[in-house]
Amino acid sequence: MSADGACSGTKISLPVCDHKPAPYAGPSRKDVLALRKEYLSPGLLTFYKEPILVVEGHMQYLWDETGKQYLDAFAGIVTVSVGHCHPKVAEKVSEQLNRLQHTTTIYLHPTIGEYGKKMAEHMPADSELTSNYFTNSGSEANEIAILMSREYTGNTDVISLRNGYHGGTQAAMALTAHGTWKFKTSPSIGVKNATPGYCYRCPYGLEYPSCDMKCAHDVEQLIRHETCGEVACFIGEPIQGVGGVVTPPKEYFQIVYDIVRQHGGLCIADEVQTGFGRTGTKFWGFENYDVKPDIVTMAKGIGNGVPLGNCITRPEIAKMMANRIHFNTYGGNPVSMTQGLATLEVIDDDNIQQNAHEVGTHMKDKLVALMDRHPLIGDVRGMGLMLGVELVRDRESKEPANTEAAEIMERCKDRGLLIGKGGLYGNTLRIKPPMCLTKTDADFLVDCLDEVLTEL
Repeated sequence: MSADGACSGTKISLPVCDHKPAPYAGPSRKDVLALRKEYLSPGLLTFYKEPILVVEGHMQYLWDETGKQYLDAFAGIVTVSVGHCHPKVAEKVSEQLNRLQHTTTIYLHPTIGEYGKKMAEHMPADSELTSNYFTNSGSEANEIAILMSREYTGNTDVISLRNGYHGGTQAAMALTAHGTWKFKTSPSIGVKNATPGYCYRCPYGLEYPSCDMKCAHDVEQLIRHETCGEVACFIGEPIQGVGGVVTPPKEYFQIVYDIVRQHGGLCIADEVQTGFGRTGTKFWGFENYDVKPDIVTMAKGIGNGVPLGNCITRPEIAKMMANRIHFNTYGGNPVSMTQGLATLEVIDDDNIQQNAHEVGTHMKDKLVALMDRHPLIGDVRGMGLMLGVELVRDRESKEPANTEAAEIMERCKDRGLLIGKGGLYGNTLRIKPPMCLTKTDADFLVDCLDEVLTEL
């Protein structure tokens, strides 16, 4: 290893960061692993054969206990939107922590209303999406969305997409048609799974656009044959995150939304990973498809790292929540609201969405160019700074290169680059960095992948 932690023999080096991490004086990596093994659930997975101990972060960079620097191109699974420990966000949260840490929504506090107003202002002008219900996570936000849909429509059946992911609670797992992320006891009563717009692996063996969007029109058949002909709602990610950055054609959601509404249902956009400007040209992922959801759920990047989620809808739908006593102890607490509001202000003030578009386009073009030199790359897809690189052993058979994806992650980590992987077969590299990423960072990322792919 070199002084900055890069692999010896590598021709690339991490971009220089002015931030100097503080000396680490905590438990050793060995002790941290031992504590985790003895006292934490084995269900908490880790990346890498030798998990890294992350002790400090600044904007798009992380450091381990040895002082080795990494470029974070996964952002804690898209959770860090504007950068680790962003100084403007940290300052406002610190002030709030010293003033008032907690009060439930049964009392009044100014920040939650101010934040709700800002959130409504960031919705499309004609959407009428103004009623917020803040939660601690995307799982909770999605559960609230399903509850409201069922109460509002009087119907019970819910349609989600195969290969999608909507959370880790039992009911949210029922929406997740991805076997790796479900338990046998996850309730699935009333949940039907439709075909996603996964053109690279079309289950019908068709090609776009001559396919006539059979995947989207199949929702009609699903409703006719597997429900009573009426549905409560449809929920889908504009771009499937855990599912491998699956990016459907533009008309996919237009067709699905129309069908669902014809059968009495509401349409929910799960923006947990695509929201807040990450797709570049639009603030919300659903806007890329020219559709108007009835409900939008969000989490992860909404708070730049704090446990925070939200479910926003029209007032007449939100009114259903007043039919019974319902509240969330920590949802809407002053600290989370302050961090969410500060994050939203940074996104606006620092032109984060524009940066996601410019840097994301630059990086995607360079990733596509790698396909000429590396047959292991089968597909490059996504928008803005939500990109995926699907790896295959053969471009004709599209045999998933899952072990190769895992090895690439390991070798990138050794060079100071942290990326994720996902998809049904675990063969898609997921690139979703903090949206403060620079073109210099993007060049390092692509050069790193190029070098690793050449080695393989």
